[in-house]
Amino acid sequence: MATLSMVSVPIATSSLPLSARGRSSSVSFPAPKKGGIGHGGLQIECIRIGGVEIPNHKRVEYSLQYIHGIGRSRSRQILLDLNFDNKVTKDLSEEEVIILRKEVTKYMIEGDLKRFNRVAIERLKEIRCYRGIRHKLGLPVRGQRTKNNCRTLKGRRASVAKKKSPASQEE
Repeated sequence: MATLSMVSVPIATSSLPLSARGRSSSVSFPAPKKGGIGHGGLQIECIRIGGVEIPNHKRVEYSLQYIHGIGRSRSRQILLDLNFDNKVTKDLSEEEVIILRKEVTKYMIEGDLKRFNRVAIERLKEIRCYRGIRHKLGLPVRGQRTKNNCRTLKGRRASVAKKKSPASQEE
């Protein structure tokens, strides 16, 4: 069983409320545990892969999905290619993290993927094809009906004044 020692840290009294200024001028915190990744007991909360900090407390399969361009099937494929167990991310060794980074760089992810998609859409707009025109007008591109739905693309409804019927005008 691990024991915690206490570390005293002096604090400035001017930042404390008036009721606490007369008390002790130091605060005790538990001493950090030795070991783990990092310097002097500091724990690294996230691993950085592909320019993204993936969570430490989730399994690798789900942590990889935080990277834009890697979904469920691709993360499973990466684990199968590397013959890794789907363990919690914080339990990965340094060597496994390095191997995982190398494997992820083989795919088009994050900025490269976003740039590729943006350039493809700009090309469609430039050649003025149907899909490009729909992108430019902010309307659905893939054939959806627009009479009732597609509020996300079209924006909020603009209210139109209704015409009065002739019967109500005579009165």
